[in-house]
Amino acid sequence: MPGSIQSIERAAAILHLLADNPDRLGLGEIADTLDLAKTTTHGLLKTLLAVGFVEQSTVGGPYRLGTGLGRLAGDPLDPNALRSRALNWADALAGRTGESVRVAVAHGDAALVIHHVFRPDDSVQQLAVDVELPLHACAFGKVLLAGKTAFGPRQDDLLDSYTARTVTSRRVLARELVEVRRRGWAGEVGEFAEGVASIAAPIRNEVGRTVAAIGIAGSTERLCNPRGEPRPKLVEHVRSTARSVSRDLATRRR
Repeated sequence: MPGSIQSIERAAAILHLLADNPDRLGLGEIADTLDLAKTTTHGLLKTLLAVGFVEQSTVGGPYRLGTGLGRLAGDPLDPNALRSRALNWADALAGRTGESVRVAVAHGDAALVIHHVFRPDDSVQQLAVDVELPLHACAFGKVLLAGKTAFGPRQDDLLDSYTARTVTSRRVLARELVEVRRRGWAGEVGEFAEGVASIAAPIRNEVGRTVAAIGIAGSTERLCNPRGEPRPKLVEHVRSTARSVSRDLATRRR
């Protein structure tokens, strides 16, 4: 296998050094600490400066981490801020689909519901806020898992089963997540509860990372066609809403 790339290793060492030091560091300090030639260190810093990963207050001055790293990873998003951005869009989605709407974020090994809009038919319903749903057995969780590049199969590691339709194989789920990423939405039919289906799409931050999932949940008969597939019109409503929330989120956070 090819070896590691030395320049990337050295650039990473500079970033780690700056991250561990709250004060700005000069060229000489960085070079001496990492046992690098000043010319090599200067070349690396010049590149990191150009891409926004480090910054200087004055030309030739000391260095610190730049804001480009924060934009690359996406700043942490307060669930309350996310909820406030999604309120109106979630209400509109419930009105268009006639179904219950949920917004969920990843919370450990679960999808945590942070906002819930009741189905607008005056039926008796139970508030689902703060309910944790299994990531692998609901559309919301699958959207969140699809946004995690680290997810992958592990040999003989079965997932919990909730119904006969639950996907318990990590390999099968990993293949499904590839399709979720490709098409931009996830569906689930009777995998968590018999007779219940869900459709969800990703809410993305300003750098395109999935930070939450928004979608609908309801009876299989209402959400799916006679073949047991999510109805395309409902899918498009969910996707359109997710895009709208994402745009609103990105605009307000710039």
